[in-house]
Amino acid sequence: MAKSYKEIMNDITTFIFDVDGVLTDSSVFVTNEGEILRTMNIRDGYAMKAAVESGYKVCIISGGSNEGVRVRLRNLGITDIYLGTPDKVETFDEYTDVYQINPEHVLYMGDDIPDYHVMKLVGLPTCPQDSSPEIKAICSYISHKNGGKGAVRDVIEQVMKAQGKWMAYFDGKHD
Repeated sequence: MAKSYKEIMNDITTFIFDVDGVLTDSSVFVTNEGEILRTMNIRDGYAMKAAVESGYKVCIISGGSNEGVRVRLRNLGITDIYLGTPDKVETFDEYTDVYQINPEHVLYMGDDIPDYHVMKLVGLPTCPQDSSPEIKAICSYISHKNGGKGAVRDVIEQVMKAQGKWMAYFDGKHD
């Protein structure tokens, strides 16, 4: 019998997230100069920082490339940031090989077709509520939150709670 997503959460050591549609709501603001601006949810960021500081590996794999995104993520303590990635499966394979990560222990959150093939390789494929139908069809867990609106916080919090690390993080010296 297959494990439920709640049971799989006990084995998660690594979170991998897409950016557009997961950490953002898929909207972009274009300035008169042509600069593309995105918004990110502060609670998603707080959860990612909590995960990093609690010993989880947190990785970003995105086809988009925006240095502002990289700066924001680095400020949260994330060091494995792959932007402008044409082949997410290749990047995933390299990442898991370098860190000797069992793909069964990876939670990946994506929202659209470019995430499809890599999501089929992980132990816990997840997505925001407003993801494409093709992605929803392969996910073990669909967040009740939309991309950029707390979906990342939702999955991190659930994993950390399943492992008894969520409130333990806050009982420490973290604000």
